[in-house]
Amino acid sequence: MKVLIVDDEALIRNVIKEYLKIENIDYDECDNGIDAINLFKANKYDCLIMDIMMPKMDGYTAVKEIRKTSDVKIIMLSARVDEYDKLMGFDLGIDDYVTKPFSPKELIARIKAVSKRNAINKSIIEVGGIKLNDLSKTVEIDDKQIEFTHTQFDLLKMFLLNQGIALTREAIIEKVWGYDYEAEDRTIDAHIKLIRNKLNKYKSCIKTVRGVGYKFEYQE
Repeated sequence: MKVLIVDDEALIRNVIKEYLKIENIDYDECDNGIDAINLFKANKYDCLIMDIMMPKMDGYTAVKEIRKTSDVKIIMLSARVDEYDKLMGFDLGIDDYVTKPFSPKELIARIKAVSKRNAINKSIIEVGGIKLNDLSKTVEIDDKQIEFTHTQFDLLKMFLLNQGIALTREAIIEKVWGYDYEAEDRTIDAHIKLIRNKLNKYKSCIKTVRGVGYKFEYQE
């Protein structure tokens, strides 16, 4: 495994590097979005750790450019905790969002977790006007293809395969992120909000189960 660390704070880069060394994970580093893009084009990485506020080019812009050509796993690292910032990152296609200050051990666990999410199941799932193609990783809503990020796709697939079942937040984390991922409730909620918006008239199919989590129910 090889990771690219992108952060303008040398102290943070050094802390992450020390923990990557313990796990025998190879890495490169830089302090701005432009250098990140150049390094990404010249090397093969399994995961990118991307800060938001950086000189020359911010993390959002760098992610947007990288997502034009690659589905590499990206974890956004930022001091920003507002829902808007998380939604913006997830909508650009990041796989995870970690707020500063953070636990280096937890960050390493998240790197491992997102890197595992590559399994492909060749099947098509259709519910009402929702059609999910697990081979091409595409989603159509009433015959119109709608762009879903990888995490949004995996979440929707999980709901479609578990219709009518109330899924706890823990079950959602286990199925989509993996056992060693410690997601915040707000992170899951942010993903659900984005998915509902993309489902258009089917958004009400994803129901909030108070004190439990979510469930998917479709009624003609």
